[in-house]
Amino acid sequence: MTASQTHSTRTHSARVCPWWFCPAFDNPLRRLIQNPERILAGLAHPGETALDLGCGMGYFSVALARLVGPEGRVICVDLQEQLLAGVRRRAERAGVATRIRLHQAGADNIGLTEQVDFALAFWMLHETPDQAAFLTQVRGCLKPSGRLLIAEPRIHVGGAAFERLVATARGVGLEVIGRPAIALSRAVLLGVSSR
Repeated sequence: MTASQTHSTRTHSARVCPWWFCPAFDNPLRRLIQNPERILAGLAHPGETALDLGCGMGYFSVALARLVGPEGRVICVDLQEQLLAGVRRRAERAGVATRIRLHQAGADNIGLTEQVDFALAFWMLHETPDQAAFLTQVRGCLKPSGRLLIAEPRIHVGGAAFERLVATARGVGLEVIGRPAIALSRAVLLGVSSR
């Protein structure tokens, strides 16, 4: 590994929320503020394939699995093996493990070719080292009618930075469908551009 690759890996690792901190995001109090079922209602449908990017311990994964139903599936993607193990345990407890597929991504590559109906990137895009490359990969996974919900934490991502992110998404072939209100977040719902 070259010195620049080592620096890049260290810099990227420093930006990613460590697995041992994720249970702090996954507690009953958060459900009062950011209820997964309410946030995702109407975005994922029975029989669809959903993609939970940066899924953490599966805070949204189980809700997605319930929304897509027994005929649908959810691909849970994360960099950290410990978090994917947490998703597996949570899905088994909730009785939806057969609907969930776990996928460990690389630092610079999601590594998926499947086409999905809905993708979720919740409070994770600010941790990616190259947002344009990441969004290009996600765009490549979306069906022509696919949708992508991006939510970023207000505490980490200011209004101007979020609008630059939206402009980057437009630049890779996505278009704004809506601006859902999500507590403590800046959010945008995107679709595949017809241009």
